[in-house]
Amino acid sequence: MPEIRHALVTLPWQGEALDRIKRALAPAEVVCAHRFDVPRISRALRQADVAILAGDLDDRVLQAPLLKWVHCGHAGLDRSARPEVFERGLLLTSAAGRSAPALAEHAMFFMLALSFRYGHLYKAQLAHRWGVSGQGGLSALYGKTLGIVGLGHTGIELAKRAKAFGMRVLAYRRRPDAVQEVDRLYSADRGEPLGALLEESDYVVLALPLSDQTNRLIGAGELAHMRPGAHLVNIARGGLVDEQALLDALQSGRLAGAAIDVAEHEPLPSDHPLWDAPNLLITPHVTPQMPDRDGRALDILLENIRRYREGEHLLNQLVPDDQFSQQPAPGAAKSAGAGFVYRSNRFARRLLHRWRTR
Repeated sequence: MPEIRHALVTLPWQGEALDRIKRALAPAEVVCAHRFDVPRISRALRQADVAILAGDLDDRVLQAPLLKWVHCGHAGLDRSARPEVFERGLLLTSAAGRSAPALAEHAMFFMLALSFRYGHLYKAQLAHRWGVSGQGGLSALYGKTLGIVGLGHTGIELAKRAKAFGMRVLAYRRRPDAVQEVDRLYSADRGEPLGALLEESDYVVLALPLSDQTNRLIGAGELAHMRPGAHLVNIARGGLVDEQALLDALQSGRLAGAAIDVAEHEPLPSDHPLWDAPNLLITPHVTPQMPDRDGRALDILLENIRRYREGEHLLNQLVPDDQFSQQPAPGAAKSAGAGFVYRSNRFARRLLHRWRTR
């Protein structure tokens, strides 16, 4: 079974949380360092066989001679899922799922706001005007069909909430494993197309990771397959959507509305045309905090320490299909092309606001 002799910890936790990590790693020598303490981290990496990081891994981590397992204390690991990680055989895990209930609530907030056309209603309120044109055509979520693309932690939490609202729930994921709250599951491993879900859904929510295989997953072709009057919600990563195609679909009326919490380049530039797109809701990659978020992340880490020592499969362990090799410099455009079959399982672009890393 794998041993842990030397461990580096850059998580910002103190007190009992840090003590629990040290006890779980014992009798290993544990070096705790601030994530920006470059000399101390560099020294620790010369001996570390395990690294528990507050941020993403970098070249120093990849070059650590004895390192076998890296755990990142957040969820979106596209900046860590580099080809070199899998070429070297490093184990790489995350805290995915620590904020899943809050993210599911965020998606429900978006869908409710779209169904009520709340942007129009709020403008009427500011103008002291009672009502808006077309308000008689508002349609509740009850009885509508939700298509969830990416049935991981957040997708499952969203399915539970959507069923409570009386929605029909479809989902698309890589594995064919059934989930109780989903009325119909489409699976990439069974060769089923994403287009089938898009054609049936009134609301499509993206809750999947960004990878080489999901980059620009939703483009002009996919948007054209969505039923007229449908809505698109992206609470995952901006790179999943071709933003120009989204803008065109909103301006043409092909989409009734959309909502995004993420953008391909964040913060979204002030002159970006998406700010003025019709029927588009934007939040700045921010989801309300959960009171037990750090506790949930700690539980994932402690369980993975146990599993690592026992030689068991780790929670949230990335696989080669999760690789994201397209690591452009800030401002560089990403390449297009995804197609109708979702073939991967990851979450992607890290938030620029450090306190909001999910």
